[in-house]
Amino acid sequence: MNSLIWLESDTPLPDPDRALPDGLLAAGGDLSVTRLGEAYSKGIFPWFNEGDPVLWWSPDPRMVLECARFKESRSLGKKLRQMARLQDSPEERVIVTTDLAFQYVIRACAAPRATQSGTWISDRIIHAYSKWHLMGQAHSVETWVDGRLAGGLYGVNLGGFFFGESMFAWSADASKIALAYLVRFLARHGITHLDCQQDTPHLSSLGATTMSRAAFLTLMREAIQRPAPLWQAGRLLHDGQLRPQQAERPRHSKDEA
Repeated sequence: MNSLIWLESDTPLPDPDRALPDGLLAAGGDLSVTRLGEAYSKGIFPWFNEGDPVLWWSPDPRMVLECARFKESRSLGKKLRQMARLQDSPEERVIVTTDLAFQYVIRACAAPRATQSGTWISDRIIHAYSKWHLMGQAHSVETWVDGRLAGGLYGVNLGGFFFGESMFAWSADASKIALAYLVRFLARHGITHLDCQQDTPHLSSLGATTMSRAAFLTLMREAIQRPAPLWQAGRLLHDGQLRPQQAERPRHSKDEA
């Protein structure tokens, strides 16, 4: 029977097959970029509450979104078509960008939801993934409405695979719009799947499905060997193209006009 493994600073992460039935694999260690890179390349991710040791997970089954099966609701599809029609026109109100506001996005994702008393995205997580972002492997996607940040997501790209972490929305469908544009960007660059980690009704409604840990690891290990897309701070277009642009300090929907 498998048991929880305690990590020292120089202890390699164990094989995911040694995880407990709930997916918990190991505890301890740090959140250095080196450790995070090792973890994600093995299909393992950190998830723990503030004040606890780092907990490392590899759930079975695993929730994964195939880009070609992303589901658009009727209302979302209508908004996306309108965005495409108005792209680059004077009437354009909603745009999507990448890596223009990583810090704002991860901190917005960390804010407790109305139904939650806390958040797993602690200051330690924010610091660790912000360092990873500066090294070019953690990325944000932002949705802007009338020039204000309205929603978005962040995640990690290794080779030809994307690992989604968290989303937030301050206006209706803002996070879903960010995800839709991310999916198009990934598909344009040959990335076929996006890791969603945990099975939730919300992710299922967007087209994500579960697969066994073994199937996930086979898919992921092959994909991360492929070249990664060229990520830059810039504007995502409706067809998945990325138009580089300079980052500015964003306003968000909670700012005063």
